[in-house]
Amino acid sequence: MAMPDHLDVVDARLIEHLQGGFPLSPRPFAEVGRRLGLAEDVVIRRLQTLLQNGVLTRFGPMFQIERLGGRFVLAALSVPEERFDEVAAAVNALPAVAHNYRREHRLNMWFVLAAEHDAAIDAACRSIETVTGLAVHAFPKEREYYVGMHFRVGGAAPVGSTPAAQPRLAAADISPLTAADRLLIQATQAGLPLCARPYLEVGLRLGQNEAEVAGRLARWLDDGVIRRIGAVPNHYVLGYRANGMAVFDVDDAVVDVLGERLGGLDAVSHCYRRPRHQPDWPYNLFAMLHGQDRAATLAALQEVRVLLGEACRGHDILFSSRILKKTGLRL
Repeated sequence: MAMPDHLDVVDARLIEHLQGGFPLSPRPFAEVGRRLGLAEDVVIRRLQTLLQNGVLTRFGPMFQIERLGGRFVLAALSVPEERFDEVAAAVNALPAVAHNYRREHRLNMWFVLAAEHDAAIDAACRSIETVTGLAVHAFPKEREYYVGMHFRVGGAAPVGSTPAAQPRLAAADISPLTAADRLLIQATQAGLPLCARPYLEVGLRLGQNEAEVAGRLARWLDDGVIRRIGAVPNHYVLGYRANGMAVFDVDDAVVDVLGERLGGLDAVSHCYRRPRHQPDWPYNLFAMLHGQDRAATLAALQEVRVLLGEACRGHDILFSSRILKKTGLRL
């Protein structure tokens, strides 16, 4: 993939480097700068510009709320064309809506609900149905096979990047959130402050010391409460313009084995098992595929189809045509 015209080599290196593994040291941007041969203030200033220009959608910890007993639920609406913008505004106004995309399908609006418990998810679905008058089709995650959100810039390297395996506590063994924990999540869920000592800045806001903030974030990384700390690129801006949610009707007896294998494919960034909604929705395996153009994404779809073999009884792909909202966990 060629370098996007609006980025230079330094921006590309920053985006590559900062999609994970951000330091928890007192001056993390200086540490990043030393690795890349850049001054601390240059790193901060360029990150600010990348966020302002929409090349990055956010920078900070990516919380995995399910490790704390919370829920992420994918849901969809079939929205009449003449009402699409009105309904999108109503859905996006809910704090529980983390992501929202327009996709090319009869179910043309797909969004992710994030909440601390099932009751809040149910309440959000009822609220959307009441406000819009449309039925919400919910697809809760039954099993996660792969999440590897690493987008390359200006090269032919893979989209997916398998994180290093590490032992993690079972969710049941993670300590419940304290009041101080909740304050820290609330202070960082929209991103880290872009300053020389971000953990000190967060601590000053919360009445916590710098080491306490960094230590809690480190513990959550180890436990899987935080997937990673880093940049979230706008993959459209980076040149991955053909992004499709591929769905497959796979034999239940083998879907888990096959789902685990999809994470090894370059174009796959997410892969989950979700419930079927018969008779209109027979699909139980969902995978996000990314490519520079539709031909590349359709080639990746064919690669998945070959991998699934005769166990796959049918499939479809819903190309994304517009990002309606993209934030993240909000307590």
